[in-house]
Amino acid sequence: MKQIAQYQDGRLELQDVPLPTAPPGGILVRLTHSVISVGTEKMKVEQARMNLLQKARARPDQVRKVLDTARTLGWRAAMEKVRNRLEIPSPLGYSAAGIVVAVDPANTRFRADDRVAIGGAECAFHAEYAAVPDLLAARIPDGVENWQAAYTTLCSISLQAVRQLQPTLGERVLVVGQGLVGLLVTAFLRASGARVMALDVAPARRALAQAMGAEKVVIAGQQDLRQEVRAWTEGYGIDAAVLAASAATNGPTEQALEVLRDRGRVVVVGKTKVDLPWEYAFGKEIEVRFSRSYGPGRYDPAYEWAGADYPIGYVRWTEQRNFEASLQLMRSGDLNLAALTTRRAPFTQALQVYQHLMGEGAAGEAGVILEYGEGQARESEPARATNPPRLTLVPTQVHPTQEPRLARPVSRVDVIGAGNFARTMLLPHLKGRVALGAVVNNTALSTNHVRNKFGFASAATSYEQVFSDEVDAGVLIATRHNLHAPLVLAALAANRHVFVEKPLCLTRGELAQIESAAATSRGSVQVGFNRRFAAAATYLRKLLQETAGPKTASFRVMAGPLEPTSWFANHAESGGRVLGEACHFFDFFCFLFDSRPVRVSAQTVWPAVGRLPFPDSITAQVEFADGSCGQLVYSAEGDSSWPKEICTVFGAGLTAELQNFKTLAVHRHRKRSTREFEGKGHAEQMAAWTAFLRGEAPHPVPFEAARQSMLLTFAAVEALQQGCSVEIGTL
Repeated sequence: MKQIAQYQDGRLELQDVPLPTAPPGGILVRLTHSVISVGTEKMKVEQARMNLLQKARARPDQVRKVLDTARTLGWRAAMEKVRNRLEIPSPLGYSAAGIVVAVDPANTRFRADDRVAIGGAECAFHAEYAAVPDLLAARIPDGVENWQAAYTTLCSISLQAVRQLQPTLGERVLVVGQGLVGLLVTAFLRASGARVMALDVAPARRALAQAMGAEKVVIAGQQDLRQEVRAWTEGYGIDAAVLAASAATNGPTEQALEVLRDRGRVVVVGKTKVDLPWEYAFGKEIEVRFSRSYGPGRYDPAYEWAGADYPIGYVRWTEQRNFEASLQLMRSGDLNLAALTTRRAPFTQALQVYQHLMGEGAAGEAGVILEYGEGQARESEPARATNPPRLTLVPTQVHPTQEPRLARPVSRVDVIGAGNFARTMLLPHLKGRVALGAVVNNTALSTNHVRNKFGFASAATSYEQVFSDEVDAGVLIATRHNLHAPLVLAALAANRHVFVEKPLCLTRGELAQIESAAATSRGSVQVGFNRRFAAAATYLRKLLQETAGPKTASFRVMAGPLEPTSWFANHAESGGRVLGEACHFFDFFCFLFDSRPVRVSAQTVWPAVGRLPFPDSITAQVEFADGSCGQLVYSAEGDSSWPKEICTVFGAGLTAELQNFKTLAVHRHRKRSTREFEGKGHAEQMAAWTAFLRGEAPHPVPFEAARQSMLLTFAAVEALQQGCSVEIGTL
């Protein structure tokens, strides 16, 4: 299919990309129309054209993240991550309509051939097909044409702003900014019985605002807003204002507050600077609200992607119900979308349309519609009556042994999950070592980019086809954690040699299933515990092997606070930080001591309550069979100036301290020596795994070793939950 791709230097391309796959519980839609949000998308393209310095000034939060990465991984790795992010193309578009062509088995609301309006900056792109979750789609009622329904997401943004304002019949409201959203806000306010004054800087917007129901239109620079409001409100001032402008200055905010009456209301929906001058905010005791996109449910992954709808008795207007309300207003004729639409163009001419919008012609544009045609389904369209079978494996109690050296090299390596981590830390070390087959990712644009950059033979958005042929092949899995176990099971069922990023799985039950599958598969499993491959780690382990008796290691990790918006904060996807990240350091103890863990005790500093109902810090002590002891302090607290990782080891006549796997200081015979190293083992682990795939070396990490580390991690989590020591045991 074809899709618009935007690069970080401002380039736009119409690319051939893989067909997307309906998400769990979702649908695949063949687009007939999509709407270009002129203001928002023009701003995205202009930001992309900024140089690095301008980008840094615009996003200081991202600069801080780069500095944090440089402190722990070095400047080379930090700049590589930046380059990878800047070179990946971004999709455009978030409001569209089309026809359902495939439905996930878990979806019960939609059928093939349903006409639907779809939304979401994460899925409703300007592309021939879109894969969207259930609650970001709404059926188009009879009497509403598809081109009208394509406005649904934009209408929902505007409708939510009006809901936040809560206008009453006859109130006088100022709408600052008459771009696409501002014009729709004007229309919804008019439909609610409010009287509307529209303010904009472009004279061309006057006719559009009047067509959408504005009683008065003021053009800044040509008319005096204060005098116009004075005459319109008998000197009282406006009852409320909606800031729908996009502005880097505080001018629109100050204009609105100046003409607001005592105890008036302001709702912010546009991306504009909002500094509240004291004389207005305090003196008038104003109320300020922000309107968050399409409505309740927006940015909640449990709602949008897991289909957990909010009960209507508690949340009347969710984003999906806002979709439906907008469509009904279209049906009733209360939204004059024809007057709003200033341009309609074929999707094949999208690049020319964007070129026009980037120029001075954009001032006269409002609703710009891309038309995809409503012809026959393409040859690449999936069969509507079929759905991929779901894999079910029954666990048995079998203990696999270490995999031998391969008798013949694998034919290729496929990759499932190609996010920034995989592109930065794994794929550069895989390229050139083995033949690369298919790359699979949810987002078609990024999948296509990775295929071209690293030289994959093909690209796809669904993993089922990767396992459809009977070949000796490897597969690298770098998805979110909740998908690791299902994908490993599917790969082993296809007799593939698997490399899966940590953690291997999220539950003991999944571990038992994988163990059973590994015992009967001709494939193998390696988990991405990269730290055991780091040059500093192998050197330190050799020192400890030369040191008699048990050892003690203290590993302190200053992980930093968990951002509430991070996918790690979604326990269903990540399993939490203790399971998803601390497993690295439990595995490192097992590697360092080369001994079996037998018992673990643990506690957390912050209780697992409130917004994060699971621990994100852990202090654990692990007892090993040879008498060694590992102490892990994995903390979300601390100051970012402190090194992220410090491991201190004590043995007979030996003390060693490893900092960020870059510097190793060894104290021995009353002398101190220091060695410098590079990297945390990502390159070395890829080299070891590909040597195995080529038949040149045995498997680098026996499955039993990864299994042991996961059992230790599960026991540590249970020790937190139970408040007592837990025996490691076996399954």
